Amino acid sequence: MVLLGSIFSICRDAAGVAGHIFAFGLFLSPLDTFRRVIRNKTTEQFSCLPYIYALLNCLICLWYGTPLISPRNTMVMTVNSIGAVFQLVYIMLFITYAEKGKKIKMLGLLLGIFGLFIVIVIGSLQIADLSLRRNVVGILSCASLVSMFASPLFIINLVIRTKSVEFMPFYLSLSTFLMSISFFLYGLFNYDLFVYAPNGIGTLLGSVQLVLYCYFSRVAREESREPLIVSYA
Repeated sequence: MVLLGSIFSICRDAAGVAGHIFAFGLFLSPLDTFRRVIRNKTTEQFSCLPYIYALLNCLICLWYGTPLISPRNTMVMTVNSIGAVFQLVYIMLFITYAEKGKKIKMLGLLLGIFGLFIVIVIGSLQIADLSLRRNVVGILSCASLVSMFASPLFIINLVIRTKSVEFMPFYLSLSTFLMSISFFLYGLFNYDLFVYAPNGIGTLLGSVQLVLYCYFSRVAREESREPLIVSYA
């Protein structure tokens, strides 16, 4: 039994490390967008809302991973700490180069996000029962993750409707899938429903994106091929 526990612990840590590596693919995916923003010194038509929401998601999951909420979830805390830093940098860059009206709006949303996070932290600490506290914050983090993983459904619908993968970057979809499956396994080996359930959904949605990408890429290649022999019969 002790040996089995040690094996599970090693597998959990390996899955967590893999999850960190693949998470960087997600965190670095907006770099091209912000290179363009910095180069042109304008945010053009880009929206900051995805980064605002991603920051909130990272903060809630970070809080869930702390020892005050759920012991043995250090890697959930660290990966979301890194993610929160990335999102905050992107938001500050957006605010720097945005028009005055957008600056004020984004600053207001950013303050609102931090305000909500403080309410969640203080509110959860008022719950003396550690098991109940973990369940409350776990449900919040689970709901936040599921809604984040569900956001590409619009893109999936667009791909099916247009039969084009133009708006679904392959490496972003691949990073989402690999990170999700890594933390699904991490949660499974850690016996944590609030980690493996949302990441299981993320794995499923990520695999759907990859299947669609492969299918419609193949269709597009076949349609673009010119016939070598043209028959006039």
